[in-house]
Amino acid sequence: MRIAVVSDIHGNRTALEAVLADLKQVSPDLIVHGGDLAASGSHDVEVVDQIRALGWPGVLGNTDEMLWSPERLDSLCSLSPALKKLLSTLAEMIPRMRASLGEERMQWMRALPKQYSHELVTVVHASPDDCWKSPMLEAKDEELESVYGPLRARIVVYGHIHRPFVRQLKSFTVANSGSVSLSYDGDPRASYVVIDNGNVSIRRVKYDIEKACVDLMNSGLPYAPWLVRVLRAGRYVSPE
Repeated sequence: MRIAVVSDIHGNRTALEAVLADLKQVSPDLIVHGGDLAASGSHDVEVVDQIRALGWPGVLGNTDEMLWSPERLDSLCSLSPALKKLLSTLAEMIPRMRASLGEERMQWMRALPKQYSHELVTVVHASPDDCWKSPMLEAKDEELESVYGPLRARIVVYGHIHRPFVRQLKSFTVANSGSVSLSYDGDPRASYVVIDNGNVSIRRVKYDIEKACVDLMNSGLPYAPWLVRVLRAGRYVSPE
């Protein structure tokens, strides 16, 4: 069986369309989304509607949850002062996102589970009980085992950190799918995970980044120039 896990689309319709075209070549039996469908892109509504129409099962992401729980940003600011600028930037985007998405779409997103389990894989956005916190790329095996071992899955896939990897641990495999949009690993291409009969790999997909940048600059979205810098760099750049 072949399974694809596609996460962190962040309203980037151009990147999503390229991934969808690539998925036709891969021809998975099952596609699961890893959350963060909206936020930081120019086509939140279209992306959410398309994922719903495709009928992919999936999980809740942190930038989905912040739409109805903005207070979580305040609590994270107090715990991680270094993230204050990023979190305050996200907070400024929320009113516009809520207005464009509308209540019915947000209710659909709110009903997404925090975990999706299949006999081959369990998918979470960040960690099993918290869509905001997860191990980083540099995490030691012991941390990955502590966070994801209790899921008792053969393979665990998460998103959130926008830096893809595959790590074989003692009793299971853990992978980060990377992100469809806003890559942080220096490679600006879209990224997703493919599980083919238990073998886990990262697939990268080139897309028209400049078109996505033009759409962002024409969107009126707060901090669009910052998001353009991230897209072009393929790595995290702090908002100014």
